[in-house]
Amino acid sequence: MSASASLASRAVTANAPALVSRARMTRRVAAARAATVRAAIAEPPGSSASEVKNSEIQMFEGTKRLQTQVAEIGADTTCIRSLDWDRDRFDIEFGLDLGTTYNSYVIKGASKTALVDASHAKFEQLYIDTLKGVVDPASIDYIVCSHTEPDHSGLIGPILELAPDATVVGSKVCIQFLENLVQKPFKSRAVKGGDVVDLGGGHELRFIMAPNLHWPDTMFSFDPATKLMYTCDAFGSHYCTEDMFDTNLEAVLPHYRFYYECLMKPNARSVLTALRKCESDGANPLDNDFAGICNGHGPLLKFNVEELVGGYKKWSEDALEKAKAATTVFYTSDYGFSDRLSQSIARGLTKADVEVTMMDMNTEDTQELIEAVSKAAGIVLVVPPATGPAHDNLAAIIGNIKSKQKILIAESYGGNDEPVGPLASQFAGMGVEEVVPALKVKENPTEATYQLFEESGTDLGQVLTKKETLKAMKNAMSPDVAKALGRVSGGLYVVTAAQGTAKSAMIASWIAQASFEPLGFTVAIAKDRAIESLMQVGDKFVLNCLPEQGFEPLMKHFLIRFPPGADRFEGVEWAPASCGAPILKEAAAYMECTVTSRMEAADHWIVYSEVREGKVFKDEKTATHHRKVASYY
Repeated sequence: MSASASLASRAVTANAPALVSRARMTRRVAAARAATVRAAIAEPPGSSASEVKNSEIQMFEGTKRLQTQVAEIGADTTCIRSLDWDRDRFDIEFGLDLGTTYNSYVIKGASKTALVDASHAKFEQLYIDTLKGVVDPASIDYIVCSHTEPDHSGLIGPILELAPDATVVGSKVCIQFLENLVQKPFKSRAVKGGDVVDLGGGHELRFIMAPNLHWPDTMFSFDPATKLMYTCDAFGSHYCTEDMFDTNLEAVLPHYRFYYECLMKPNARSVLTALRKCESDGANPLDNDFAGICNGHGPLLKFNVEELVGGYKKWSEDALEKAKAATTVFYTSDYGFSDRLSQSIARGLTKADVEVTMMDMNTEDTQELIEAVSKAAGIVLVVPPATGPAHDNLAAIIGNIKSKQKILIAESYGGNDEPVGPLASQFAGMGVEEVVPALKVKENPTEATYQLFEESGTDLGQVLTKKETLKAMKNAMSPDVAKALGRVSGGLYVVTAAQGTAKSAMIASWIAQASFEPLGFTVAIAKDRAIESLMQVGDKFVLNCLPEQGFEPLMKHFLIRFPPGADRFEGVEWAPASCGAPILKEAAAYMECTVTSRMEAADHWIVYSEVREGKVFKDEKTATHHRKVASYY
């Protein structure tokens, strides 16, 4: 995959250059502050600069490099990072070009010791050996679980074997999750916002609830002794580097922004709520004397805290301001695949510029659920189990949905799902429009399942925003300019891509060669295109050139508005390329390509790709496309 220098354009936005420029200026004029930060993080009182120790590399499944890294980052505080150098994807939408890390922390107070988060199960022996070099596991008093996603909690069970007297600390929902995950009794303490665990010697962990960032049980922990905030997924990045901190903002920012877009933007309102809670709790990440953010992935934030946390605030405010409609996604924490499937729908909604509010039917107050229904133009109902508190709240939600609202119903694959058929019939009887047929899940979700849910979210979003989108297109430029720009011609191509069980395709005409060495070109992809999630940096795809003669049937086929999850290649002859993406047998030529960078351009992504191989099938020119106006395809 590409080096970080070629990544600099992947997630650039209007304010990203300003962030970089502001950070440069900050570094020039704030030497004193940087010295204070280094003293607080890298040079604990009475010690010299902390040494960073890396373990030997171990291989996972024969080809994946795993490594751990340890350094003291504050007084009595040690970071253990698990470096997953070669992981290349998180779920369907999240392509990784430089791996990721799973970060955890040991805080040794005067009387108690806490471990904040654990690591991924693939690191079990390597991580435990590293942990033993930092602290005797039997002496750990608290295991703080910031949230229970397996890449942060997967080793809590094995650690409890070594620390049987430790108390697991987490939100109420977190503890419920862990009981199912660990499957044996353990000591626990469910905490609320404002609760404190005193470790002695001035080290206190003050808890701030931050649900839906991006897991329903997420919480932050703040230690005033070191002025470090532990935030798990929030303010992280999937970026594996030996540099423990955000030393090079230009290198970190593209990964950081891309991570925000995939995980946090669907929860923009929750981001702003969490930041407000930090401010009211006296642990404001934007304060000048705030030492740093100890996140769960990527480099820790130390030198550019104001700039990067400020980015979250601005991007979330911009997302809400830009939103053309509001939706509420109702899901059930700790049930089947409700959490992850609901997040896929939420991501699809945000691709259509729709505001999303996530509501847990298991834990939210009934009146708050009712208010959320009343504020939404669209309702997503990931059905709960047929019994329990979530099911009890279902009746209140249904009773307050109005006929003018649009709805999307989906299963959770939890084994005891409320049947979706009768629910769909009930809504039809109420006059509520079901945008797509109820989504059914009959096996463990695959890439195709997550693609189906994301596409369904986008379809709902497009229905909700259609009127506003058309209005914006008409007002975007004068008729004369639109006609003039429409004279820019393009070829006709079919872009095809695949990831596991997920496949997609689209007709493309905004394509241009962009380099000779290596051979490369750009393709513009609308943000709400289904294929966009399969064309992240490092992903491979096929560019099929349509022939000048007889291209119409293929073009008409791929211009059809496919329902979510439909097989776009049914009835089309194709063969898989080495990357798995379809090569169309009726194409004039094809090229197999690798995405090396992406640049944001308003409502499109400009994807730069390098050509790896290709072949001409027919000695024909590529079909061309001419438009009357530039305000639509």
